[in-house]
Amino acid sequence: MAKWRYNRFEAFQFGNDLWDPSHRFETSWLLRPWVLFGVRALISLYAFTVTFFIIGWEATDHDGNTIHDVRKSFSFFTVLCYWGICFYFLVAALHTFTYALNGGTPLLNRLPRPLQALHYLFWSTITTFPFLVTIVYWAILFSSFATTFALWSNISQHALNSAFGLFEIIFTRINPAPWIHLLWLIVLLALYCGLAYTTVATKHYYVYSFLNPNPPNDVLDSNGKKTNIGGVGKGAVVGYVFGIAVAIVIIFCLSRLLVWGRKWLTEKRLGMRGKFYAGREMGMGDVELEVQRAWEK
Repeated sequence: MAKWRYNRFEAFQFGNDLWDPSHRFETSWLLRPWVLFGVRALISLYAFTVTFFIIGWEATDHDGNTIHDVRKSFSFFTVLCYWGICFYFLVAALHTFTYALNGGTPLLNRLPRPLQALHYLFWSTITTFPFLVTIVYWAILFSSFATTFALWSNISQHALNSAFGLFEIIFTRINPAPWIHLLWLIVLLALYCGLAYTTVATKHYYVYSFLNPNPPNDVLDSNGKKTNIGGVGKGAVVGYVFGIAVAIVIIFCLSRLLVWGRKWLTEKRLGMRGKFYAGREMGMGDVELEVQRAWEK
């Protein structure tokens, strides 16, 4: 019986096994390569359109916003995650395009191993962070939509973002993320927390009220409604931070479970191993262990 050995440097290694021999990152179990390329490209186009329209709308002094609000936006986790969606689907569409074009070795498979591993981690952020953004917004931050623009922009950034993440979970052939990705997701959240408090130190405002450790300070506004212009208290900030950390662990596990379930259902039960270039089928045997694919011999 083989013994499992703990490798303390595993978190910092990119791996040296054969990279994605069956093109899981470029193919779908249901959609043909050109269709998958089209969907990913359209998602990227829509996300970029949303992002730049919001920038233009705020920069031209609509709904009480100014160019200063645009500058502030780059400190918001929601906005940074949406930029991630923009670029992930652009890059993923490019990789699918290079496979759909002639069925040869796609661009991703020709990149250095560190970039391949980082693309996998990029995928893990797309299938976890949008759900965190959606949950935090609707559970903690949402109040109401004052304008049609506010309705559209928030639906795009706080609802459709999760739909885009679900698309990558359900319709691609990508394997469940390795557990080590969870560590790096937590590291990324910790780095964002540092960015949020760097913003406080340099710009003197809290990106999110639940990160404000000052005690609550309720006042009445012009409509007689009680509004907190202070913080939430130190204890509450600690609770929110640890709550978000726990949430990302749960979301990662659920995302991984969904991917495992999709792979089991489509490949094991339904025999839908994938839609490949020109209708070609996957090579015989365990393609994940093949050094050379059947159609390349």
